[in-house]
Amino acid sequence: MASYKSFAVVGAGMIGLPIINALAERNASVVLLSRPGSSTKAVPSAVEIVQVDYNDVTAVATVFKQFKVEVVLSTVNFAGIAAQKSLIDAAKIAAVKLFAPSEYGAPTDTQPAGASNPIGGIAPKNQIAKNQIAEYLKSVNLPSMRIFTGLFIEVIPWLVGYSDHGKVRIVGKGEAPASFTSVTDIAGFVAYVLTTLPPTELEDSIFRLEGERSSLNDLGGQFKTLVEHVDRIEGEAGEVKTGLLLLLGSGAGSTGWDEAKKAERSGTEAAGSANALWQGHRWKTIKEVLNL
Repeated sequence: MASYKSFAVVGAGMIGLPIINALAERNASVVLLSRPGSSTKAVPSAVEIVQVDYNDVTAVATVFKQFKVEVVLSTVNFAGIAAQKSLIDAAKIAAVKLFAPSEYGAPTDTQPAGASNPIGGIAPKNQIAKNQIAEYLKSVNLPSMRIFTGLFIEVIPWLVGYSDHGKVRIVGKGEAPASFTSVTDIAGFVAYVLTTLPPTELEDSIFRLEGERSSLNDLGGQFKTLVEHVDRIEGEAGEVKTGLLLLLGSGAGSTGWDEAKKAERSGTEAAGSANALWQGHRWKTIKEVLNL
């Protein structure tokens, strides 16, 4: 069976725009959905941009039908997680064949209700989390593709404070191995599998990526600087950073982590197990991406 050829990407942020570019490079038909009033994005000339209210199911379904969309890739941030229900309803109406919800973080497939996993997308109180979106896709019988990537390599300097004070500042012991993957590799993988693999290998799939495996403590050596252990991160986004660092240090930052068993998976569910699907590709290291 032939691979997919027509895609809609929702959002053009840190991961959305690279995915758009990667799909365009493979001559796929791509339409970008953005919210009304959003700033203009620099996308390849062949990519159509449509501004639409994500919560307007009829309007979104009309866009999907107009562009004969086969696959919807959502790249919304945490604030937009709940809006994915409307996107899914629209995709169902438009007979979309595959929906990739906004994951791109730590694994959420065995995440207990109410668990705290900031990379995995646990939402603030009374909001919807990523694992709930996955369950909703199942409830409406719309095939899904979930991508677990660990932490984006590009955000490491911000997270550990290296950009501010030249040190690696972490919370907790920082001993557990975690998964780190570059945005470029993530986007390239998504475009590759969607335009190369048959739909039967993509429907209701989970792909676990890992560009490099490292503990927080080991980042000191990578950056050639001191590792400083603190009780919490102060200042702007301090609470978010503290939560992320605790998660990465707990083991749950690995894309092979099983939260229910508090253990690493193995075999085809191990961290980085999906890397092999992108045949011949060499995954970028932390040093390469950050020019260390």
